[in-house]
Amino acid sequence: MKIYLAGPDVFLPDAVEIGRQKAAICAAHGLTGLYPLDNAIDLATPDASRQIFAGNEAMMDDADAIIANLTPFRGAGADPGTVYELGYMAGRRKFCMAYSNDGTTYADRVGRFMHVASEDGRLVDAQGLTVEDFGLVDNLMMIHALELHGCPLVTPAKQPVDVWHDLATFETCVRMAAARLIAR
Repeated sequence: MKIYLAGPDVFLPDAVEIGRQKAAICAAHGLTGLYPLDNAIDLATPDASRQIFAGNEAMMDDADAIIANLTPFRGAGADPGTVYELGYMAGRRKFCMAYSNDGTTYADRVGRFMHVASEDGRLVDAQGLTVEDFGLVDNLMMIHALELHGCPLVTPAKQPVDVWHDLATFETCVRMAAARLIAR
Protein backbone atom coordinates (compact mmCIF):
# COMPACT_ATOMS: atom_id res chain seq x y z
CA MET A 1 0.00 0.00 0.00
CA LYS A 2 1.31 3.43 -0.99
CA ILE A 3 0.38 6.28 1.32
CA TYR A 4 0.59 9.96 0.43
CA LEU A 5 1.99 11.82 3.45
CA ALA A 6 0.27 15.21 3.46
CA GLY A 7 0.84 18.05 5.84
CA PRO A 8 2.53 21.31 6.63
CA ASP A 9 5.60 19.31 7.67
CA VAL A 10 7.07 20.34 4.28
CA PHE A 11 7.48 23.87 5.70
CA LEU A 12 9.57 22.83 8.70
CA PRO A 13 13.30 23.69 8.69
CA ASP A 14 14.04 19.94 8.88
CA ALA A 15 11.28 18.97 6.43
CA VAL A 16 13.38 16.44 4.49
CA GLU A 17 14.40 14.64 7.68
CA ILE A 18 10.77 14.53 8.92
CA GLY A 19 9.80 13.01 5.56
CA ARG A 20 12.51 10.37 5.93
CA GLN A 21 11.31 9.53 9.43
CA LYS A 22 7.71 9.21 8.27
CA ALA A 23 8.72 7.04 5.30
CA ALA A 24 10.76 4.83 7.63
CA ILE A 25 7.78 4.39 9.97
CA CYS A 26 5.67 3.40 6.97
CA ALA A 27 8.32 0.92 5.76
CA ALA A 28 8.55 -0.65 9.23
CA HIS A 29 4.86 -1.50 8.87
CA GLY A 30 5.11 -2.82 5.30
CA LEU A 31 3.85 0.38 3.63
CA THR A 32 5.38 2.88 1.22
CA GLY A 33 5.26 6.53 2.24
CA LEU A 34 5.10 9.07 -0.59
CA TYR A 35 6.36 12.42 0.72
CA PRO A 36 5.78 15.59 -1.35
CA LEU A 37 9.41 16.68 -1.07
CA ASP A 38 10.44 13.46 -2.82
CA ASN A 39 9.49 15.26 -6.05
CA ALA A 40 12.58 16.85 -7.63
CA ILE A 41 11.57 20.42 -8.46
CA ASP A 42 13.88 23.27 -9.48
CA LEU A 43 12.48 26.12 -7.40
CA ALA A 44 14.25 28.66 -9.62
CA THR A 45 12.08 27.87 -12.65
CA PRO A 46 9.19 30.26 -13.41
CA ASP A 47 6.61 27.46 -13.14
CA ALA A 48 7.97 25.84 -9.96
CA SER A 49 4.67 26.19 -8.11
CA ARG A 50 2.79 24.48 -10.95
CA GLN A 51 5.39 21.69 -11.01
CA ILE A 52 4.93 21.17 -7.27
CA PHE A 53 1.15 21.02 -7.72
CA ALA A 54 1.38 18.56 -10.63
CA GLY A 55 3.95 16.41 -8.84
CA ASN A 56 1.86 16.20 -5.69
CA GLU A 57 -1.30 15.31 -7.62
CA ALA A 58 0.63 12.61 -9.52
CA MET A 59 1.79 11.18 -6.18
CA MET A 60 -1.77 11.20 -4.86
CA ASP A 61 -3.02 9.49 -8.03
CA ASP A 62 -0.39 6.78 -7.49
CA ALA A 63 -1.23 6.38 -3.79
CA ASP A 64 -3.79 4.03 -2.28
CA ALA A 65 -4.35 6.20 0.79
CA ILE A 66 -3.52 9.46 2.51
CA ILE A 67 -2.37 10.30 6.00
CA ALA A 68 -2.92 14.03 6.48
CA ASN A 69 -1.36 16.05 9.28
CA LEU A 70 -4.22 18.36 10.31
CA THR A 71 -2.38 19.88 13.27
CA PRO A 72 -3.36 23.59 13.20
CA PHE A 73 -0.98 25.57 11.01
CA ARG A 74 -0.58 29.34 11.08
CA GLY A 75 -3.98 29.76 12.69
CA ALA A 76 -6.88 27.91 14.29
CA GLY A 77 -7.29 25.28 11.57
CA ALA A 78 -5.42 22.88 9.35
CA ASP A 79 -3.09 23.87 6.51
CA PRO A 80 -5.22 24.72 3.43
CA GLY A 81 -2.98 22.78 1.04
CA THR A 82 -3.32 19.68 3.20
CA VAL A 83 -7.09 20.15 3.32
CA TYR A 84 -7.15 20.29 -0.49
CA GLU A 85 -5.13 17.08 -0.65
CA LEU A 86 -7.47 15.32 1.79
CA GLY A 87 -10.46 16.42 -0.30
CA TYR A 88 -8.72 15.31 -3.50
CA MET A 89 -8.19 11.82 -2.08
CA ALA A 90 -11.70 11.59 -0.59
CA GLY A 91 -13.12 12.65 -3.96
CA ARG A 92 -11.30 9.72 -5.55
CA ARG A 93 -12.68 7.38 -2.88
CA LYS A 94 -9.23 6.53 -1.59
CA PHE A 95 -8.64 5.49 2.01
CA CYS A 96 -8.33 8.65 4.13
CA MET A 97 -6.65 8.95 7.51
CA ALA A 98 -5.53 12.02 9.40
CA TYR A 99 -4.18 13.12 12.72
CA SER A 100 -3.84 16.31 14.70
CA ASN A 101 -1.37 16.74 17.54
CA ASP A 102 -3.74 19.37 18.96
CA GLY A 103 -6.99 17.77 20.07
CA THR A 104 -8.55 21.05 21.24
CA THR A 105 -11.90 21.85 19.64
CA TYR A 106 -11.89 24.24 16.71
CA ALA A 107 -14.07 26.78 18.52
CA ASP A 108 -11.67 26.86 21.48
CA ARG A 109 -8.71 27.36 19.14
CA VAL A 110 -10.43 30.26 17.36
CA GLY A 111 -10.68 31.85 20.81
CA ARG A 112 -6.88 31.73 21.07
CA PHE A 113 -6.60 34.06 18.09
CA MET A 114 -9.49 36.49 18.59
CA HIS A 115 -12.34 37.37 20.87
CA VAL A 116 -15.24 34.90 20.63
CA ALA A 117 -18.59 35.56 22.29
CA SER A 118 -21.93 33.84 22.58
CA GLU A 119 -24.69 35.69 20.77
CA ASP A 120 -28.22 34.42 20.25
CA GLY A 121 -27.20 30.84 21.03
CA ARG A 122 -24.21 30.76 18.69
CA LEU A 123 -20.55 31.63 18.92
CA VAL A 124 -19.38 34.64 16.94
CA ASP A 125 -15.91 35.98 16.29
CA ALA A 126 -14.65 39.55 16.50
CA GLN A 127 -16.18 40.30 13.08
CA GLY A 128 -19.59 38.95 14.05
CA LEU A 129 -19.16 35.79 11.96
CA THR A 130 -20.40 32.45 13.27
CA VAL A 131 -17.69 30.17 14.66
CA GLU A 132 -18.38 26.52 13.88
CA ASP A 133 -19.09 24.92 17.25
CA PHE A 134 -19.94 21.23 16.99
CA GLY A 135 -17.30 20.14 19.51
CA LEU A 136 -15.10 18.90 16.66
CA VAL A 137 -11.34 19.27 16.37
CA ASP A 138 -11.62 21.00 12.99
CA ASN A 139 -14.11 21.85 10.26
CA LEU A 140 -16.97 19.36 10.01
CA MET A 141 -16.31 18.68 6.32
CA MET A 142 -12.87 17.23 7.07
CA ILE A 143 -13.94 15.34 10.17
CA HIS A 144 -16.87 13.63 8.45
CA ALA A 145 -14.90 13.00 5.23
CA LEU A 146 -12.46 11.00 7.35
CA GLU A 147 -15.28 9.04 8.98
CA LEU A 148 -16.91 8.27 5.62
CA HIS A 149 -13.77 7.60 3.57
CA GLY A 150 -11.44 6.04 6.09
CA CYS A 151 -10.98 6.42 9.81
CA PRO A 152 -11.93 9.08 12.35
CA LEU A 153 -9.37 11.79 13.09
CA VAL A 154 -6.64 10.53 15.43
CA THR A 155 -5.55 12.81 18.28
CA PRO A 156 -3.23 12.15 21.22
CA ALA A 157 -4.56 11.72 24.76
CA LYS A 158 -2.27 14.61 25.75
CA GLN A 159 -0.86 17.25 23.41
CA PRO A 160 2.86 16.61 22.83
CA VAL A 161 5.36 19.29 23.77
CA ASP A 162 6.57 19.49 20.15
CA VAL A 163 3.52 19.12 17.91
CA TRP A 164 5.66 19.22 14.73
CA HIS A 165 8.19 16.51 15.59
CA ASP A 166 6.23 14.08 17.75
CA LEU A 167 5.26 11.28 15.36
CA ALA A 168 3.40 8.98 17.77
CA THR A 169 -0.04 9.97 16.48
CA PHE A 170 1.20 9.67 12.89
CA GLU A 171 2.43 6.16 13.69
CA THR A 172 -1.03 5.27 15.03
CA CYS A 173 -2.42 6.13 11.58
CA VAL A 174 0.27 4.02 9.92
CA ARG A 175 -0.67 1.05 12.12
CA MET A 176 -4.32 1.52 11.13
CA ALA A 177 -3.35 1.51 7.45
CA ALA A 178 -1.21 -1.60 7.90
CA ALA A 179 -4.10 -3.38 9.68
CA ARG A 180 -6.36 -2.53 6.75
CA LEU A 181 -3.81 -3.97 4.35
CA ILE A 182 -3.61 -7.21 6.32
CA ALA A 183 -7.42 -7.44 6.47
CA ARG A 184 -7.72 -7.36 2.67
